[in-house]
Amino acid sequence: MDDQTTRGERFRALHEGEPFVIPNPWDAGSARVLEGLGFAALATTSSAFAFTLGRSDGQVTLDELAAHVAALATATGLPISVDLENGFGAAPEAAATAIRRAAEAGAVGGSIEDWDRDGGLYERGHAVERVAVAAEAARALGFPFTLTARAENHIRGNPDIEDTIARLQAYAAAGADVLYAPGLRSADEIRAVCAAVSRPVNVLALGPLSFGEIAGAGAQRVSVGGSLAWAGVTAFAAAAEAIRDRGDFSGLGSGRETARLLAGG
Repeated sequence: MDDQTTRGERFRALHEGEPFVIPNPWDAGSARVLEGLGFAALATTSSAFAFTLGRSDGQVTLDELAAHVAALATATGLPISVDLENGFGAAPEAAATAIRRAAEAGAVGGSIEDWDRDGGLYERGHAVERVAVAAEAARALGFPFTLTARAENHIRGNPDIEDTIARLQAYAAAGADVLYAPGLRSADEIRAVCAAVSRPVNVLALGPLSFGEIAGAGAQRVSVGGSLAWAGVTAFAAAAEAIRDRGDFSGLGSGRETARLLAGG
């Protein structure tokens, strides 16, 4: 059994056990730290990866993302799921190509959105076709690859819970393994979605809800998007501002602490 098959089976099994957190690293170092801290799987984040290149979300190419995934897969032994945005194209085959490229780079999961910056939310039938073609590509890989289908309407100007549920139900029927509607903000919304669908649900951690509250509402998987990266950037900027404004170096970190974290201490 090869390493990618093993990772794929481990990732699939996580969705059949207890609810879990899948944190989002932004580079190989943060992936190593998260592995050392004991997390069982990782997911890339398009916004934070774009930040490492000095760009905004949506300004990364598929080639650049594939190289990023390969670096993470080399740095850590954990299963990796990839934020593939809209699959880098509106056509169904673009989504399938993105799945294959992520798998070639070492991923065992990936998510496809039903929205793009040029066309907005896709018409439901077109979105379902894209999920179906992506699912077909995932099944042809020869190892377990967990496909997540995302309903983006809650964060794209159409927070209609009924439309969210209808889209997710259709994506499950089209072959998605996991369903994801970023932007759910209350336990009632999460509970409504989870009760209406037949697949594990990923929830983006937002607002005051704890992991226990999110899992208690029915979610199987909880991700954090770019928020861990933004926490790091905020601390970095605060330390730099203290140096600039007051000549205060007390906020600087220690290489010894970083070494400990990389070693899993």
